[in-house]
Amino acid sequence: MPLPSGPSISPQPSTEASPPPADPSTLAAAACTVPARFVGKDLERLPVTDKVVALTFDAGANADAVRPILDTLAARDVPGTFFLTGTFVQSFPARSTRIARNHLVGNHTMNHLDLTTLGDLRVRRQIRRAETAILETTGEDPRRFFRFPFGARDARTIGLANELCYVPFRWTVDTLGWKGTSGGMTEAKVVQRVLDAAAPGAIVLMHVGSNPDDGSTLDADALPAVIRELRERGYGFARLSRVLAPAP
Repeated sequence: MPLPSGPSISPQPSTEASPPPADPSTLAAAACTVPARFVGKDLERLPVTDKVVALTFDAGANADAVRPILDTLAARDVPGTFFLTGTFVQSFPARSTRIARNHLVGNHTMNHLDLTTLGDLRVRRQIRRAETAILETTGEDPRRFFRFPFGARDARTIGLANELCYVPFRWTVDTLGWKGTSGGMTEAKVVQRVLDAAAPGAIVLMHVGSNPDDGSTLDADALPAVIRELRERGYGFARLSRVLAPAP
């Protein structure tokens, strides 16, 4: 069992209007399956040979760094993939919609719980409720892209995600920017962790929230340098949809 990583998830109050609680039964069923080559896997790297890196961002706690991250990606014409929890989407509907307008969105469960501690029914509910919230708020279907909270998974939970038409995507490197300055991290350390792990198909994990103790947003602060340094090393950038089409 991998140790939990990332900040504890507790969405902060928002002044944005939020939709009513999502009802999984309102999501129209659609034929959707997972390609056989991805069944039973939690991908740590994209299966490619060219020099591309996937920048991915988890959204579950607060939205303090959404604006600078999106502005940086737009200014540098870089695609990203964002994994949203249902509670994040309901707390920050405007920012979630802005994310989905230009970037791929995936499912990060409703409440960011360790799915390995839940029974099958609760696991399905966590995934389906988030799916409904994301679709109703942003208009984008998050299937087939999924990330386990804390990276905690086992064969059972991967299988349940597959049944619901999701391929789990882990990461090659966690920047640890979520630890903040109070956790001993710096902007330079974030950049160096990414560069040390750079390889064809590398998946980078970053976060859109600020550290709850010191308010730092190291991933957002480091992002311009991450993009610049990777490009100088000959890397381009890709969404996770580079290797897997979204749900039909």
